[in-house]
Amino acid sequence: MSSGYFSYPMPVNEPVLSYASGSAEKAALKKTLAELKSTEADIPMYIGNKEVRTNKKVAIHPPHELKHTLGYFHAGEEKHVHQAIEAALAAKESWNNLNWENRAAIFLKAADLISTKYRSHLNGTTMLGQSKNAFQAEIDAACELIDFLRFNVHFLSEIYKQQPVSGAGMHNRMEYRPLEGFVLAVTPFNFTAIGGNLPTSAALCGNVVIWKCANTQIYSAQMFMRILKEAGLPDGVINLIYVDGPTIGRVCFNHKDFAGVHFTGSTGVFNNMWETIGKNMGMYRSYPRIVGETGGKDFVIAHKSANPDVVVTALLRGAFEYQGQKCSAASRAYIPSNIADEVKKKLIAGVKSFKVGTVEDFSNFVNAVIDEKSFNSIKTYIDNARKDPKAEILVGGKCDKREGYFIQPTIIEAKASNYVTLCEEIFGPVLTIYVYPANGFERALELVDKTSPYALTGAVIAQDKTAVDLATYKLRNAAGNFYINDKPTGAVVGQQPFGGARGSGTNDKAGSILNLYRWLSARTIKETFNPPTDYTYPFLQEA
Repeated sequence: MSSGYFSYPMPVNEPVLSYASGSAEKAALKKTLAELKSTEADIPMYIGNKEVRTNKKVAIHPPHELKHTLGYFHAGEEKHVHQAIEAALAAKESWNNLNWENRAAIFLKAADLISTKYRSHLNGTTMLGQSKNAFQAEIDAACELIDFLRFNVHFLSEIYKQQPVSGAGMHNRMEYRPLEGFVLAVTPFNFTAIGGNLPTSAALCGNVVIWKCANTQIYSAQMFMRILKEAGLPDGVINLIYVDGPTIGRVCFNHKDFAGVHFTGSTGVFNNMWETIGKNMGMYRSYPRIVGETGGKDFVIAHKSANPDVVVTALLRGAFEYQGQKCSAASRAYIPSNIADEVKKKLIAGVKSFKVGTVEDFSNFVNAVIDEKSFNSIKTYIDNARKDPKAEILVGGKCDKREGYFIQPTIIEAKASNYVTLCEEIFGPVLTIYVYPANGFERALELVDKTSPYALTGAVIAQDKTAVDLATYKLRNAAGNFYINDKPTGAVVGQQPFGGARGSGTNDKAGSILNLYRWLSARTIKETFNPPTDYTYPFLQEA
């Protein structure tokens, strides 16, 4: 039994290490990368108290070094989904009954383990498995995931403190229960932190979770799962399985104890999930929580007062860090004619200065895209632009998958405001720019707002504060995360809660208190000290 109130104050964000030449963290990371590459990992599924291995082993290769094998994961099938649900439901009562401060301690310990003992290992598995350079891995796999774990504990403690007022002769209280059933977490390849946050945020609230990560993120996901186990996570609370999407959906969405889905991925997949859940509503115990962050066609719009160097830097970083595979990556840019020539010249020079290659060479700014399917899709957009009179490739466009899935960062200038690469999500190192008349800023804002069905991130760059104010108002529904004089990427937990609306998801803001409310079910309890013993009221008495 708890015998005190436990305080979890607002944490500070995890410091980002620099990996500068000669630094201790760079030496440690280089050593870990060599160690990881020297052995082939045998990666099981984690179901209840078992490490499950199957007869179907699938090789994991770095996207930038296809000839090398990092290890093998054991692919599951439908029966493993059923086993995971059974294990989760078996663990549910004891996990629900565990004192809150003990639940919190597990995730705080996991954060501490990542910050210290396993920092280079989680960064290293992310670099090799997902082709991220050292800095991109550091801000994701280390810092953001640590922040999610620590800030979520603080946010949940703040929720638990929120209590109703009590009138005379009574005491009112609110308890925040986990959902009735299990939560399904479906996570993407591009952020190890998202892969870790989606299952743990629900579990922190007392839920039990089935975690299906992208196959292309298994190498780092299993590393995080091992950290959670070392931190004391009980068996069955989070079950990590490697099963294809249709199979896991077929089992989970047809189970009476399905209580919610925490999703990051494509808009099409999320729409199908929503439709399936809606059709199956009659079989569930409760209305499932449906939380999703999906696609984006993120923008930068520059005003005629913008500093060209600020625009160029925001685009070079915003569009091409992690090969443009961030949900928030700048994919379309609207440049006023008065600075267009200077911006284009400097963008071209910047792209030509990029080094492209493996993650182990820390001088490489750009690495490989995630897999062959992605490579082929991105290449198709580039090839079509090369022969289309409505577009011009200003720089880049070279695609080579002989040794890894390398696509040279590419800038397309669209001659029409509705050109396909201004409208459709590409999810790769491709930036499309559109030049608009310098005095047509308001019209350009309308284009930004209406060209894409998404509304995830966006930025305005201007020195004229009137222009900033106008853009902030006109684009209020065009981006859930809006940046002024900055790139549209790099949201930090606790500082810029992340998520968008329209075709970009439910905008439940990972990295904020709002997201945790979705994994709780509140119960109001009223206790009357002196209950009435007669049903009659004074108004019933006639004078």
